[in-house]
This record gives sequence, structure tokens and C-alpha cells, in this order.
Amino acid sequence: MNMRSDIEVVFFDLFFTLITPRYNEFKNENDVLGIAKEEWEKYAEDDELYLERATGRETNPKKIIQSIVRKIGKTVNESQISEILKLREDRFKKSLIDIDYKVINALLDVKKRGKKLCLVSNADIIDVLYWNESPLNDLFDERIFSYEVGYLKPQSEIYEIALNRMKTIPEKCYFVGDGGSDELKAAKKLGMKTVLTGYLLEKERKDYDSIKNFADYYIKDFREIVDIIGN
Repeated sequence: MNMRSDIEVVFFDLFFTLITPRYNEFKNENDVLGIAKEEWEKYAEDDELYLERATGRETNPKKIIQSIVRKIGKTVNESQISEILKLREDRFKKSLIDIDYKVINALLDVKKRGKKLCLVSNADIIDVLYWNESPLNDLFDERIFSYEVGYLKPQSEIYEIALNRMKTIPEKCYFVGDGGSDELKAAKKLGMKTVLTGYLLEKERKDYDSIKNFADYYIKDFREIVDIIGN
């Protein structure tokens, strides 16, 4: 594989690319409300509510939970809201702290090759509350969270903010992600090389076929990133 000495920066997505916020086996947000995980997810990821918190229009964690519960149509008391919030915070904290060793090692090796790393993530304040405690925090030169900058992938503005922060141009960059939010399509349109990773998340085949149209590389083993980026 060709070594890419002209590459300066590698941008990474966060969720389902580097981490997975898994539900735990004991108790989760949905259990407090007595509903299935699928129903909780449907409302937690509601487009209107997500846009509000992921663009930073709502940054109060308790209000974020209240708006989800209100959308579900459940009546809950203050202590239940607090419990749901704590369970969600703990779940995302665990995902940020327990990082797959293969992901860590690959990122370290890319850095050793003189490349800078920048995170570009659609995230609300709860999602990344514990970012500073994550091993990933020490590995990345910069991080761009949508709730802090007011733009979401695939909006070009969030990529442009990232490029400006890293003082680089698209042609000297790679973007690595699982392909959600049309992130690879937007990165490629700007002129970046794109890497689709299926390491943490295998999407449905039909989904991946359309996403692959915007990927210069497709990897199943995270380690392959090191070979692609090269020296």
C-alpha cells in the first residue's frame, strides 16, 4: 500500500467508530420508565429533540432528559428524572473510558507517523460529559463537538471549523467514520480521502452499499488504518 507522506491530519468520528455506548445488563434509562430499549431509543434520537441538544440550543442535562420523557408521554417525578440522567451519564462515561485496545494502539501508531488527530463528533453535552477522563482525550490534538460549535455533520461548517483549527486543507486529510450522518459523503465533497470502518458497527448491507460509494477505503479491522495512512 502506498505511504501517504502528504497527509497531515486524520479526522475521526466518535460514536460507533471509536466507542460504543452499550446498554448495561442491570438497569438503563428505559427501565426507569418501564419501556423497551427500542422505544427509548426512538424518542431519545428523535430528530427535533436531537437537533436542539446536539447544536447546543439545549445544554442543561436535566432539561434534555425531561424533553425526551415528555415526548414519550410519561409522567415521572424529579427523582426518576435524576435517575434516568445518572444512568445515561454512566453509560456514556463507560464508553469513553473503556476503549478497545486495538483502537488505542492504532491511534498511537498513526500519531507516531507524525499525523495529527482531530475528533469531529455529533454530540450533546451528556454524550461527552466525561471526555476529559477518556484515554482518547490525550491522543487527540483537537476535538470538535457539535453542541459546542452549533453545527452538525454533514453540514460543511463543522468540517471547515475543524480544518481551520488544524490549520490544514482537505487534500491533506483523511476522514475516518462509520458513515452515519452522511459524514463521509460531506468529507469527500470537500476533498478529503475517506475511510469507512465496520470495526465496531456492522450496518445492514443495503446501508453499507450506499455509504461505500463515498469511501476510498473500507476496513473491518481497525489496525488497517495504520497501513492506509502510512508514513
